[in-house]
Amino acid sequence: MSVLMVTGTGTGVGKTVVTAALAATARATGRSVAVLKAAQTGVRDDEPGDVDEVARLAGPLTTTELARYREPLAPATAARREGRAPVRPGRIAAAASELAEVHDLVLVEGAGGLLVRLDAEGGTLADVAGLLRAPVLVVTQAGLGTLNATELTARELRSRGLELPGLVIGSWPEPADLAARCNLADLPDVTGAPLLGAVPAGAGELAPAAFRAAAADWLAPRLGGRWDTAVFRAGRAL
Repeated sequence: MSVLMVTGTGTGVGKTVVTAALAATARATGRSVAVLKAAQTGVRDDEPGDVDEVARLAGPLTTTELARYREPLAPATAARREGRAPVRPGRIAAAASELAEVHDLVLVEGAGGLLVRLDAEGGTLADVAGLLRAPVLVVTQAGLGTLNATELTARELRSRGLELPGLVIGSWPEPADLAARCNLADLPDVTGAPLLGAVPAGAGELAPAAFRAAAADWLAPRLGGRWDTAVFRAGRAL
């Protein structure tokens, strides 16, 4: 799994913090890590972007941002409004491949959900994954309303023949409400994909040292961590 795509079921689900947890966990085992942000939107040139946040939390690593647009819109829309060239799937795939030649793990973080448009031709992160034949980790929400969006994302990945290794809940609340606790069983059921982690709400506000020390506790062994699905679910049984 030298290249891993990280997508979400929408905006604000915790992709960046999950990407940081993946990076921190990999770095703790001595692996070299690169993080590639295909398109950063809603951030000015003088402001830190998602890759900067990942590096702050996870520690020193290679970061690459291919495009940045000021307005908080889909990349294709933001590029059009600024009169700038979009970032296309082929360019993203080429950049990821180049990074993979000299790093043990390349994390490619998308913008918003899987089918958010990158260019006027309808290119998406799913197209990038297809070019790379890379697995796509889905970051999802914990509570009410998450089942539909997560199932649709899983169906789209499978319809394209793309690998879905599993799901990570990007912001797990404590205490969790009834919907969130039910979703621990329902998310794997509706998607056919295992839960591979749950990052606590507010994890991104931890001091970097505390974040790095805890990151492996939030991710399952398949992602390099020590999170146990059965233990997590048992502790929140209905």
